[in-house]
Amino acid sequence: MAMRWMLVGDESREGRARVRGDGARRAVAAAQAITSALGLAADEAVVLQESNKLTVRLLPSDVLARVAPVTDQVARFEIEVAQGLAESQSPVGALDARVEPRVYERDGFVVTLWKYYEPVSRTEVAPAEYAEALERLHAGMRRLDRPTPHFTDRVEQAQRLVASRERTPELNEADRELLADTLRDMRKVVGEGGGAEQMLHGEPHPGNVLSTKEGLLFIDLETCCRGPVEFDLAHVPEEVGEHYPGADRDLLRACRLLVLAMITTWRWDRGDQLPNGRRLATEWLAQMRAALG
Repeated sequence: MAMRWMLVGDESREGRARVRGDGARRAVAAAQAITSALGLAADEAVVLQESNKLTVRLLPSDVLARVAPVTDQVARFEIEVAQGLAESQSPVGALDARVEPRVYERDGFVVTLWKYYEPVSRTEVAPAEYAEALERLHAGMRRLDRPTPHFTDRVEQAQRLVASRERTPELNEADRELLADTLRDMRKVVGEGGGAEQMLHGEPHPGNVLSTKEGLLFIDLETCCRGPVEFDLAHVPEEVGEHYPGADRDLLRACRLLVLAMITTWRWDRGDQLPNGRRLATEWLAQMRAALG
């Protein structure tokens, strides 16, 4: 069985352990075995993304498998959100219609199976198109009634990390203070900003958007949380936010600073495995200082 690798970065994620090495090989084998047992040929595996999960395209059946350690408890949540959004024709990647939409388990891994979309070649997505798709996604999410973590849960994770010298030993004291102050202050500004809260994607950045023949589709729903739409807009290019109707510009600026502080903090985690993570962390600290004057 052949295996090819095409890695896609995930800079916005906290420093969770990646599925790699022997674990990655076993994860791919588990996905292939499950898919084959369901009657779909899975002779070749192309790894599209490697992070805390593996995203694998299985051929010739052309099914997309998302594989995570069995300790990962968000796979069922992601399926339920995807099913709910599909019912309202929201722009999200669909589960594979050829198999039962559920979480499969094998050899210490959980596997979910999704439709594979052949990407449409384009130089870039028009900001207005991006904003319109995100607005439709938010509209669909407002119709869902299910418990969802709050965006402040992720902020608290970053605050605990920046406060731990054991977990962030390479972070100097001036930068630690900058991150701690920004996380605290921007969390307060966003929390008191008065923006209406709803279910959000959590990380609708370009890496989680597919350009397909069916239009733009959002994927990777495991980060869904509750908060103001400006928190989602803080993850997209600035030009996209300018086309999103009704966005509060002051609240969006605070959210951008908050998200920048969060993703910079992840990169200082001693367990962070993102390539060039420290270089990105240094660049982002400079951006924060410039933005804060």
